[in-house]
Amino acid sequence: MLNSHTLIDGYEFKEIIYELRAVRDPAGQEVQGLHNAWITLNNPKQYNSYTTDAVKEVILAFRQASMDRSVVCCVFTAVGDKAFCTGGNTKEYAEYYAGNPQEYKQYMRLFNDMIDSILRCDKPVINRVNGMRIAGGQEIGMACDFSVAADTARFGQAGPKHGSAPDGGSTDFLPLYVGFSRAMESGILCEMWSAHKALFIGLLNQIVPVLKVDGNWIPNPMVITDRFVDEFGNIVYGDFKTGAERQAAKEILAQAETDLSKLDEAVETLCTKILMLMPDCVSKTVNGLRKHKQWHWDNTNVTNREWLALNMMTEAKAGFRAFNEGPKDRREVDFIKLRQMLAAGHPWDDELLRAISPQYQ
Repeated sequence: MLNSHTLIDGYEFKEIIYELRAVRDPAGQEVQGLHNAWITLNNPKQYNSYTTDAVKEVILAFRQASMDRSVVCCVFTAVGDKAFCTGGNTKEYAEYYAGNPQEYKQYMRLFNDMIDSILRCDKPVINRVNGMRIAGGQEIGMACDFSVAADTARFGQAGPKHGSAPDGGSTDFLPLYVGFSRAMESGILCEMWSAHKALFIGLLNQIVPVLKVDGNWIPNPMVITDRFVDEFGNIVYGDFKTGAERQAAKEILAQAETDLSKLDEAVETLCTKILMLMPDCVSKTVNGLRKHKQWHWDNTNVTNREWLALNMMTEAKAGFRAFNEGPKDRREVDFIKLRQMLAAGHPWDDELLRAISPQYQ
């Protein structure tokens, strides 16, 4: 009889999906007794944002997969084709954590444990990016070892737009993936990258088409997929189309159907490649490479948690409530008014919140 090293034997997942799928050999045949653990976020109506309860289950799921002797790889993904994850659940943030720093500090302990559960998983972790990977979704995605994405996915941060900082991993991981300048571009400006651009700058391992028109696979029509050099010598590739080109792309997109089969095939192929390697050598190499992310993460996540909690009394309180309660076409605070009032020495109080928040205008 083997000892169990899972934290809770027989736990029934409710917020996420946890399943063991048979791993396939190079001939495509299922291998008896060996599996890949699929950990799937299941909140598609809110773009697979994670609630507090979902975070708890992600932690348990990675611990369970890590301790399962039959598991070859972990696949971290989500339901649907719109989003892998857009971060923390903004409704919960706005209605419970905003203005409640002591509670958000406890929540951030759970979030940090979720990142740790990925970085310390004994099995290689593949992020199957089925759609948007934004904000905290970008952070949990970058904690993974491999990223295979639909070419319709988008990648980026949202913190400074909505009252936070990308201190749940992006300020640690982004410079390692894409370099300092690109990290600044994403972390501060919150500009989105297409999957094509994310692959080009080193954020991803692979992208695959997921759109079909008249039964034929097509690349994402919304992005520039031909590389060229502009008049300043910059390589243009993977940028989102604008103007008339964007409108024409939307018309193509309206005719297309989404098929994630190539994404699943690419993920299964990667899992099979890992199957055909020495398991302890894989584990040692994975952890040897992860240490570069872990070093930065371990040196910052505790103090970042403290700041993120206190920030719930000021900018996060304003930003999350504006996003949750503001009109659909205006879900950000009045940044200019905010800066003007702070420059005049106005305190963070209810008067300031009402003056800058779209839901009060």
